[in-house]
Amino acid sequence: MRLTAVLLLPAAATAALAQDYPTRPIRMIVPLTAGSGADIAGRIVGKYMSDAWQQPVVIENRPGAGGQIGTQAVIKSDADGHTLLVQSASHAANSAIYKSLPYDPLKDLVDVARLGVTPYVMVTAPDGPYKSIKALIEAAKANPGNIPFASAGVGASTHLAAEYIVDLAGIKMLHVPYRGSPEAIQDTIAGRTAFYMAPINTAVGLVNEGKLAALGISTRQRAEVMPQVVPLAEQGFPDYNVSLWFGMWAPAGTPPAVVQKLNAQVATILKNADVIEQFGKLGISPLAMTPEEFAAFVRSEIATFQRIVKQAGIPQQ
Repeated sequence: MRLTAVLLLPAAATAALAQDYPTRPIRMIVPLTAGSGADIAGRIVGKYMSDAWQQPVVIENRPGAGGQIGTQAVIKSDADGHTLLVQSASHAANSAIYKSLPYDPLKDLVDVARLGVTPYVMVTAPDGPYKSIKALIEAAKANPGNIPFASAGVGASTHLAAEYIVDLAGIKMLHVPYRGSPEAIQDTIAGRTAFYMAPINTAVGLVNEGKLAALGISTRQRAEVMPQVVPLAEQGFPDYNVSLWFGMWAPAGTPPAVVQKLNAQVATILKNADVIEQFGKLGISPLAMTPEEFAAFVRSEIATFQRIVKQAGIPQQ
């Protein structure tokens, strides 16, 4: 009987911790620049999380090294659920593009929840020479390795999404990594890069204002916020079907009951009509998953990016 009671103590303590959680402000680290897709999604979810739990949710942008700097900060923090990581598909892409990482993305973090999914849109300068994907490909074939394309950083999902279409087109282009999506977009607007595979939520307003021109959508389905933009799959690339997603993680060792509480709260937030509307205007589909489903999804995405890197012959960093 005493042994049973002793064995039950950790479970009881964990349950009590989850019941009281959160007991102080939550720090939500986004390892990307402000204005990136993960940053926007994280701020929306964080606001409603703060309202529900009556605790501040502080967004901290810590960009650099393809998201590695901010991710390491989360891993090194206390595993009590008060420091969280909100990152994009770049979390999975990093495992494919880098020979080694200063952390193990599968062992040093706990998969908490998926926040949403959105297409990329291939954008270019509206007054530039590339009025179609065909024109871009023809120019790249005439000048192999000399025409630049932008990404939000080496190993970022925007990098691999671009490399994949370059490989399928059978062309060679010059990769120019930027500090983040806002910087990549600005140089694309200025015509200093031929194109950028932009998260649709960061580009939709600029396309509607005529500051960017859209050459194609990355998914086989058209985007509701850009119904006029034809999928790349319908422009000669039937195998091209890539999505950007956003998720939430916690340091390894975070009590399962806290992870479950976080996941349940995110799922509730994603069902909120106001959140659905806010996400919808940005082209983001709020798609919740259980921690177990999200863990399986992350692993499948890592395998997908590894296949893209191998197929496209992208050199590992």
